Amino acid sequence: MYLRNSWYVAAWDHEVGSGLFPIKMLGEEIVLYRKTNGEVAALEDACPHRKLPLSMGRIKGDTVECGYHGLTFDGTGTCTRVPGVEKIPHVACVRSYPIHERYGLLWVWMGDADKADPALIFQVDHWGDPAWGLNRGDSMAINCNYLYMTDNLLDPSHVAWVHQTSFGNAATEEAPLETTIGENGVTVWRWMLDVEPAPFYAPYLKFKGNTDRKQHYEVHYPSHAIIKAIFAPAGTGGEGRPLHQDTFLMDSYNFMTPIDENTTKYYWFQMRNFAPDDAKISAEFATSVRGAFDEDRAVLTAVHKGMANKRTPNLDLKIDVGPMRFRRNLAKLIEAEQAQKVAAE
Repeated sequence: MYLRNSWYVAAWDHEVGSGLFPIKMLGEEIVLYRKTNGEVAALEDACPHRKLPLSMGRIKGDTVECGYHGLTFDGTGTCTRVPGVEKIPHVACVRSYPIHERYGLLWVWMGDADKADPALIFQVDHWGDPAWGLNRGDSMAINCNYLYMTDNLLDPSHVAWVHQTSFGNAATEEAPLETTIGENGVTVWRWMLDVEPAPFYAPYLKFKGNTDRKQHYEVHYPSHAIIKAIFAPAGTGGEGRPLHQDTFLMDSYNFMTPIDENTTKYYWFQMRNFAPDDAKISAEFATSVRGAFDEDRAVLTAVHKGMANKRTPNLDLKIDVGPMRFRRNLAKLIEAEQAQKVAAE
């Protein structure tokens, strides 16, 4: 069901402070905490004695003490104390997960620890670029399987109906889609030439009149996406052409972490090529984007329920090529990973 040798977002960095922070990822219970040097540790959230969640215990220095009988574990999962015994049993340990901080997020590697290379974390262009503004974003839990979310993020056409007052307008109803299959994922994109700007973007454009708009929806395996919104003055856009100096660019980064097969935690932030220090615009973006994603949440929750309880077959359309190819290729990666694990055993 999941590709485990990959980095997944576990939390925003500011969410893990002085206390224990329990989470669930890919069906596994994990507890996060900060050590005295500020680094974050990630442990299996279950004491090996009676499986009480360690998150019900307490932090003592750089260790976590179980709240039932005082077994204590350091950030590597090694047991450092068992009250009342002379020798700590060798099986008194918990799994430790590789964890890394980047882009204001905490990333946990869910697979083989020796394969956890931080260089494999999703690349964010323009991070730290003083010419680009940043909306630090938010997160939400959505009651759907994460693959319905990757479907949604490879579907530019849905904005015409789900986001009529924000990202979409009549121009997004009929324009054909292009699909590009890459080594790391799938991209669905299209240019819409000489069209009216969508409501969300119109107030921020540096030019008047119609626009040449590109929707670029790119999802990497297993479940990370960048959505690029490009608005150029009409007559200046199109594939392969240099962008006009007044072109509006907004890159929306989207990270989906499966909680279990029925629930997904969704994290996002946006970067823009204008107003880098304008807190008011960042706040406007945050409010508007959250509202649009709440529209997605309502639809995806209903889709998950509808597909789980369907009485007749669902229909796939031409617009589903990108999502279907993504699912197919991800399934192959998961199958290969599982085969390697079986062979190693």
